[in-house]
Amino acid sequence: MTATPTDTSLDAWRAYAATHERLVRHLAREITRETGLSDADYAVLEALVDVPAGRLRARDLRLALEWEKSRLSHQTRRMEQRGLLARETCEADGRSADVVVTAEGREAAAQARAVREASLRSLVVDTLGPDRVDDLAETATLLGARLARAADEDPQCRAALAED
Repeated sequence: MTATPTDTSLDAWRAYAATHERLVRHLAREITRETGLSDADYAVLEALVDVPAGRLRARDLRLALEWEKSRLSHQTRRMEQRGLLARETCEADGRSADVVVTAEGREAAAQARAVREASLRSLVVDTLGPDRVDDLAETATLLGARLARAADEDPQCRAALAED
């Protein structure tokens, strides 16, 4: 039988969730102010700059971001119009599209990453200190693994991720 979370456990979760949301909004505002990129722009660029040749099949990018097909399509179209990325025919099969980061997109991603990392150092790392940062990393790994199992067990999640 699974234990019922105590009110204290739920209060801890609520405090964490509220703080996380505030941090995410703060980081998004800083990146937008300093670089003009939206949070969605940054997510797409981050996914692309860290892969070989800065290119992914649109489906693989969608899966990496855990976005719906239409959201990725609209986002990449807007970013392509601004010169941050390009959509090209997939070299492997010619039927699907690759999303490719441009030189301008790489520069924007580098600027945004620098802003984000400086802010994270100041707000999180310096505030928590090394031991709590290690605990945070351990907690994130534990929760990430559990969420992956939950997604694998959820038929709706599997169906959404399999969508072409």
